[in-house]
Amino acid sequence: MSSAPFVDRIDPFAKRSLKKKTKKSQGSSRYRNSQDVELLALPLLKDVPATEQEDLFIRKLRQCCVAFDFMDPLADLKGKEIKRATLNELVGYITVGRDVLTEPVYPEIIKMISSNLFRTLPPSDNPDYDPEEDDPTLEASWPHLQLVYEFFLRFLESVNFQPTIGKKVIDQKFVLQLLDLFDSEDPRERDFLKTVLHRIYGKFLGLRAFIRKQINNIFLRFVYETEHFNGVGELLEILGSIINGFALPLKSEHKQFLVKVLLPLHKVKSLSMYHAQLAYCVVQFLEKDPTLTEPVVRGLLKFWPKTCSQKEVMFLGEIEEILDVIEPAQFVKIQEPLFKQIAKCVSSPHFQVAERALYYWNNEYIVSLIEENNQVIMPIMFPALYRMSKEHWNQSIVTFIYNVLKTFMEMNSKLFDELTASYKAERQKEKKREKERDELWKRLGELQLGAKRAK
Repeated sequence: MSSAPFVDRIDPFAKRSLKKKTKKSQGSSRYRNSQDVELLALPLLKDVPATEQEDLFIRKLRQCCVAFDFMDPLADLKGKEIKRATLNELVGYITVGRDVLTEPVYPEIIKMISSNLFRTLPPSDNPDYDPEEDDPTLEASWPHLQLVYEFFLRFLESVNFQPTIGKKVIDQKFVLQLLDLFDSEDPRERDFLKTVLHRIYGKFLGLRAFIRKQINNIFLRFVYETEHFNGVGELLEILGSIINGFALPLKSEHKQFLVKVLLPLHKVKSLSMYHAQLAYCVVQFLEKDPTLTEPVVRGLLKFWPKTCSQKEVMFLGEIEEILDVIEPAQFVKIQEPLFKQIAKCVSSPHFQVAERALYYWNNEYIVSLIEENNQVIMPIMFPALYRMSKEHWNQSIVTFIYNVLKTFMEMNSKLFDELTASYKAERQKEKKREKERDELWKRLGELQLGAKRAK
């Protein structure tokens, strides 16, 4: 594992914008009860002598452990405001304060963070929740949660943060509880979690293998058991950055993860929710180790969707990303099975699938690979292209196909003529067989009719 510095924000993808509708809100499963002591405003940290600041800092952290019921907007308004103001102050204090992260405050900080963040996520209000179609249910306590996440990030990113002290309180149990929160339906929370977990991965070398293993377990459970986990895309974004830092040669553990976990993620119905991040991870692996190209492409062909044209378009897009970085020697190993699949896609009655496959011929590097191997690829593609040029219902697809056929003719005119002649001869034989079959059925019908009359 390389110890190269991590990128600051790990978001190589455009974030999905939230639908501009009124969002539903949900509350955490734990609320304070009426017996809790009311919050009292404490003096500001900047207003007390330096010798008293640590003690006051700890008192404020403990005060912020109190949770409120945000499902009732009118309950505990004074307490909510005191806590919000205190959290804001704490964020500023550890951002600009010097030497404020003394050893005694570490467990108090983690206790405050745990008290606010770690909760049993309530079930979705909509049991048939579809992340592609439905608005997410937002966390009602976000006014406080957001500030706790901000504080947590500033804590991890502080120049005074000491991992040797931090590892005593940020342990495997803490990480497990953090990973559970990635199932939050609220995308704002998942976005914070993504950055927080990435910081932890960067600062605690002893937790790295554990974090990878637990993400691995989440994905396997998602693929083979539940098919439901809201934070798959965010976890894949973290992994994209982690894969970037893998040292060469790749460990067998990492290769196994690619083949046994990342490839099966393509099977899941909700692939579109995280496909961009998944494809990025796969391509990162292939750029690290080109010898993985063949098992990856064959794996994608194995999981190729049979009945979902939207997923087929995604697969075709990912294959193009792979072909963009493929080495010519690796291309030769996968060209036959790959172009048999592309020929099927070109023949698809769904015009978006056919169009996406034909777009490959707009990619100069892919065209150069096809040209180098035209003796193999042209015979595979030609029958589908020629037939569709006569039969496809969509005129823009027919125009595309003519352009591809023209490219083939320019690549190897002799082979093109041979394939044309061979295809026409085969079509003549086919027509002759069809005619003979029709005549046979006609004769059988006449015989049957004659037998009935004889009765």
